[in-house]
Amino acid sequence: MTQASDLGIKKKILKNGLEILVIENRSVPLITVEICVKNGAFTEPPEYSGLSHLYEHMFFKANEKIPNQEAFLERARELGMVWNGTTGNERVNYFFTCPKINLKEALEFMRDATLYPLFDQAELERERPVVIGEYDRNESQPPYYLFVEFGKKMWGDYYNRKNALGERSTILAATQEQMKIIQKKYYVPNNSSLLIAGDVDANEVFKLAETMFGKWERSDDPFIKNPLITFKPLSNPEALIVQKQFPVPIVLVGWHGPDTKRDLMGTYAADVFSYILKQKTSPFQKNLVESGLMLGVNVGYQTEQNVGPIMISFQTMPEKLKDAVKALSNEIEKFDSPDYYTDEQLETAKNTLAVDEIYSRESTSNWVHTVSYWWAVAGLDYYADYINNLKKITRKDINDYIHRYIKGKNYVVGALVSEETVKSLDLKEADLLLGSSQLEKQENK
Repeated sequence: MTQASDLGIKKKILKNGLEILVIENRSVPLITVEICVKNGAFTEPPEYSGLSHLYEHMFFKANEKIPNQEAFLERARELGMVWNGTTGNERVNYFFTCPKINLKEALEFMRDATLYPLFDQAELERERPVVIGEYDRNESQPPYYLFVEFGKKMWGDYYNRKNALGERSTILAATQEQMKIIQKKYYVPNNSSLLIAGDVDANEVFKLAETMFGKWERSDDPFIKNPLITFKPLSNPEALIVQKQFPVPIVLVGWHGPDTKRDLMGTYAADVFSYILKQKTSPFQKNLVESGLMLGVNVGYQTEQNVGPIMISFQTMPEKLKDAVKALSNEIEKFDSPDYYTDEQLETAKNTLAVDEIYSRESTSNWVHTVSYWWAVAGLDYYADYINNLKKITRKDINDYIHRYIKGKNYVVGALVSEETVKSLDLKEADLLLGSSQLEKQENK
């Protein structure tokens, strides 16, 4: 089994539970300092939907050591920092890149922002419209409405747990008290990791981290007090049509897939099979794209700890929409056929995924974000052994994955189609259903 240390990741866990991860790379005199927290949409009840994202914005504001955002920005400039943050379903991360000579000051800067935020009311009121601006930009794009309605069908009552952007009304009503509750519940050392990458010495980093973060008070495991919700399995194939003006139809098909809590091997098989289908030489691409039925088709799987989605998306010309759906259904039926892909295509998929992963480590300032993601959703052991486990995937593993999650399983299919196309094709939701489920729907009318 490959360890994190084999990848050049040095690790120390402080007494309060904070994991310190260091990646030494002295090729350029720069460092990246990142704090990663197991938080995001998957922790949010409806009344907090989108507040992890708002918290991200408030992170770069006033704290007990820095009085306001203007002073925050001034200090960042003094330290030569480039900074940003992201909020996803299961991980939030905030990071700075700066010259290595500012290591100590950068760690102090990160400590103050993480441990001592003020959530100033005036700054909160100014920042809410900024976050809503992101909402507005999304709503200006027709595909957004497909993704929202599709997501609601996929995740049912818990759609908000897969929607990091959140709800407009919740963001506009957010309070200081809610920000403080999020901090107290999830921004604790035993639910966080501190990552430092670049031109640093690990031993020096560990000493500085101990000094600056060692007094951060440990808390109860937030996921014991607030366990992950359980998504209801899809009970039937579901279809939906979103009518918006757009140049060509977009179709999404989704299944509930494996996750890192219940089916580790399934996550590797999902990655490998998705890449097999992406290869231009695959029957999947030849029969759907080279045939002219689709303009393009993509297959993806998102590794998460609480039900990773499996997605197929494609675009097609309006007049070919119904035939494209039928063709996709035919391909899915053949997924487990012995001759659907060759042994060479299987090996190419595994090797290419491995090469892509290794290549992604070339830029330390980017690689550190990858490491923090896997730390949050799967653990470092999963990530360290990822390539080894990819190489172990067999045709049987892939067939097990197909049978457990895709073939014959309930799914959601949604289409973004113009009103004119709906009328010209006399398009019904039943026309989007795959294979036998389409026949059953028509017979039950």
